[in-house]
Amino acid sequence: MKTKFLFALAFALTTVAFAQKKEVKAIEKAVKSGSYGQAKAAVGAAEALMGNMDEKTKEKFLLLKAQAYLGVNNTNAADLKVAAETFSMLKDSKYSEDAQNGLNTIISNTVNGAIADQNAENFKGAAQKLEQAYQMSKKDTIYLYYAASNAVNGQDYDTALKYYTQLKDMKFQGREQVLIATNVETGEVEEFGNAAEREIAVLGKTHIKPDTKLTDSKSAEIAKNIALIYISKEDNDKALQAMADARAENPDDILLLRSEADIYLKMNKMDKYKESIEEVLKLASEDEKPELFYNLGVSADQLGDKEQAMLYYKKSIELNPDYGSSYNNLAALILSGEQKIVDEMNSLGTSKADFKKYDELKVKRENIYRDAMPYLEKALAAKPQNIQVARSLYGIYQQLDMQSKADTIKSKIDALEGGE
Repeated sequence: MKTKFLFALAFALTTVAFAQKKEVKAIEKAVKSGSYGQAKAAVGAAEALMGNMDEKTKEKFLLLKAQAYLGVNNTNAADLKVAAETFSMLKDSKYSEDAQNGLNTIISNTVNGAIADQNAENFKGAAQKLEQAYQMSKKDTIYLYYAASNAVNGQDYDTALKYYTQLKDMKFQGREQVLIATNVETGEVEEFGNAAEREIAVLGKTHIKPDTKLTDSKSAEIAKNIALIYISKEDNDKALQAMADARAENPDDILLLRSEADIYLKMNKMDKYKESIEEVLKLASEDEKPELFYNLGVSADQLGDKEQAMLYYKKSIELNPDYGSSYNNLAALILSGEQKIVDEMNSLGTSKADFKKYDELKVKRENIYRDAMPYLEKALAAKPQNIQVARSLYGIYQQLDMQSKADTIKSKIDALEGGE
């Protein structure tokens, strides 16, 4: 009886082993033929026998299961998650190289799926896939950064805040080395996507001085976005605290200072905005100052201090005579005095005194046009495609009976409108 029992047990074990191998071979056959749906269906049958598998068979099964769920160019998040988890179980096995290659493919497919979602404006799906890619490759923290950006675009601010906070806690910088060269015609430094593209530009002599540079740290942007999310939640105290924490770690970081100024502008705390911008000016390079003085002009205007705003705009122009936005805003400040004159003109009656007053106001109005005109002309010279400035100039030329100039600018407007 004992011998028969042992024989029966051995026969049963042989039968189970045969069944295991049969099911595993069925998966292998389906994977090799590219029938991944069929392979996934066969995984379930084999999985029921997994508890009795020897180590060698189990490892082979896990590899085939991962490959079945990976498929080819598969971007299904659920499938890729199963494949990634299964490949991870093989890191210390004889299939470790296959597992790592599989994980790399999954990460690539996941990121490609995120890009497709992003292009389709499915920002939530893109954020989820990018966070999943980060979980599979923790060294690639940039995926978490892009996941946060997509969450913001999808207005999922709670998720964005969660990701940004993780990045902040890990002191993420996100600095990347980029290829650059100087454009011969404009003198501006431009970035290139790859070395071959830059080499063609240099050989074609459209660019000189090929070099590399590190992009700015993204920590200031992250701190700013955390603060902005808190503002959207109407939690201004946490917004300011988030910025203060970032500033404490990087007190001389000009990008953080500018972000702080942006936060105050967003909160409509114009006095604090002005303080922050003036602090930025102390650290700014000469190239950055025209824009900063322009921003100070904007804040002074919003605070109702038009005289100070004009001084800031003029300082911006003094530093950069081609700064079109400052010319435009100077003209707008001057023209803002027109409405009061128009209202007074419209309130006049038909008496002799009223007619005299009307003529006086008309001259005053024309003087406003004459004061604004040179600034608008400079604004258009700096930005020739700005159709709004062109239209403003056309109106002024007509009001001042400058018909020749009006005709010239009308031709330009027609050309611009034709290009719209």
